[in-house]
Amino acid sequence: MRIRLTLLPYLIWSTVFVIIPLMLVIIFAFSTPEGNFTFNNIISVGKYSYVFLKSIVLGLVSTIVCLCIGYPMAYFISKIKAKYQNVVIMLLMIPMWTSFLLRTYSWMTILEYNGLINKFLSSVGISKINMINTPGAIVLGMVYNFLPYMILPIYTILAKTDEKVIEAAQDLGANNLKVFWKVIFPLSIPGVVSGFTMVFVPSVSTFIISKMLGGGSIFVIGDLIEMQFLGNTYNPYLGSAISLVLMLMIVICMGIMNQLDSEENANT
Repeated sequence: MRIRLTLLPYLIWSTVFVIIPLMLVIIFAFSTPEGNFTFNNIISVGKYSYVFLKSIVLGLVSTIVCLCIGYPMAYFISKIKAKYQNVVIMLLMIPMWTSFLLRTYSWMTILEYNGLINKFLSSVGISKINMINTPGAIVLGMVYNFLPYMILPIYTILAKTDEKVIEAAQDLGANNLKVFWKVIFPLSIPGVVSGFTMVFVPSVSTFIISKMLGGGSIFVIGDLIEMQFLGNTYNPYLGSAISLVLMLMIVICMGIMNQLDSEENANT
C-alpha cells in the first residue's frame, strides 16, 4: 500500500502531462473540425514526405557527426585521472546551463555574412563565405547543442570498463587497435546506442535551429508542425497527424536501435 502511495504523484504527473496530451494528439489526428472521424489528416501527411526525408537526413548527418566527435572525446575523458574527469564533464555541461535559444542565436552572430568568421576572413584578404541559411549551418547548430548527449552515455560506459579485460587482451598479444575494435568498442555499444537515440530524436524534431540558422528557407518537420499550430495556416488536425507520424517514426527508430543493442549484448 505504501509503494502505491509513493507512485501516486508520478501517476498523476504522467496522466496530466503525458497521457492526456498524447490522447488529444491522437483524437485531433483522426478528427475533422466538425468532430467527425477521418483518415484524411493522416493521408495528407504524405504530401510532406520530402520534409520528413530532409529532416531524417539532417538528423542522421548531425548524429553521425556527433558520434565521430563525441566518441573520441568520451574515450579521452575516461582515460584521464579521475580527479580531472569531473572537471572536464563540468566544462562540457556549462554551456547546457544557458538558454537553448541563446546558444543558437550566438551561432547566428558567428556565421552570418557580416559575422565574426567573415570579418576575420576579410581582415586576412579572403572573400566572405555564405555560411548562414544553409544545411551546414543547421547541422552545426544541432551538433553544438546535442553533442553532450552523445558524449555522456558513451563516457559512462567507458569509465566503467574493467581495465583487467583490456590488460588480458594485451597479454594475449592484441595491439592497441585490436584491443579497441575487439574489446573496448563492443563493450561501449550500449552507450553508443543511447547517445545515438538521444541525439537523433531531438535533431529530427527540432525547429528553432532550422528557423534561426536556416533562415526559414530550409523546412523541417518541426517547422511544419509549428506552422500548423501557430502559423497563418492554422490547422491543429493536420498538425496532430504530422506529430503522430513523427512519434511513430521515432518509436520505430528507437525499437530498431534497442534491437541492435540487444543483439550486440547477446553476441558479447
